[in-house]
Amino acid sequence: MTTLFISDLHLCSSRPEINRIFLDFLDGPARAAGALYILGDLFEYWAGDDDLNDPFNASITAALADCARAGTNIRIMHGNRDFLLGDAFAQAAGARLVAEPEVIALDGVDTLLMHGDTLCTDDLEYQRFRAEVRGEAWRKRFLSLPLAQRKAEIEALRRRSESEKQRKPPQLMDVSNAAVEAALRAHGCPRLIHGHTHRPARHRHTVDGRQCERWVLADWYRSGSYLRCDEHGLAAIELA
Repeated sequence: MTTLFISDLHLCSSRPEINRIFLDFLDGPARAAGALYILGDLFEYWAGDDDLNDPFNASITAALADCARAGTNIRIMHGNRDFLLGDAFAQAAGARLVAEPEVIALDGVDTLLMHGDTLCTDDLEYQRFRAEVRGEAWRKRFLSLPLAQRKAEIEALRRRSESEKQRKPPQLMDVSNAAVEAALRAHGCPRLIHGHTHRPARHRHTVDGRQCERWVLADWYRSGSYLRCDEHGLAAIELA
């Protein structure tokens, strides 16, 4: 079975060219695959499932559902931008939400799947923020706000995040090798696939004397890209 992996699409109505590439991807490679894993940040942001009727959100959700009806098993993991995706969205998209981390057997190889932000343990400021917004109290308070207010707060958080990125050294926002090796050790997997860092590459790690590999998925800011796994192995494919 062919399995595809993507992450960090950051889809939004202001990026029509990338949206078109994604829709073509769903109608082509994804439709021909047995499974598609979206490892976080499908959307630039998600304010709550009560925003499903937004025309842009509805168009993406409908395209996912159409791909699922064609026979592709779609699995979606929360990212740091769209962690409020809920059951109503999953049902409308014909997809299943998967928890992070997730371990799957990929052509006989136990493979650990993550979004990747929890591996950036050197960025203590971000990890504190992440812990706060992933808490039940914050989530309950935020979703109780009117949708328009939620969107305004998200826009303010995005502006603050972009400003903070300018003052942080790049290595601070990358994964920690110690965190990567700890995750591989904890789950007993020789392979890890993740996104978040926007630094696509294949890395080698030695964990307790065992050779492991780590595949980092590309973002979709300038073009589309996916990781394909089939009987021939793994390969990163760039979309026109």
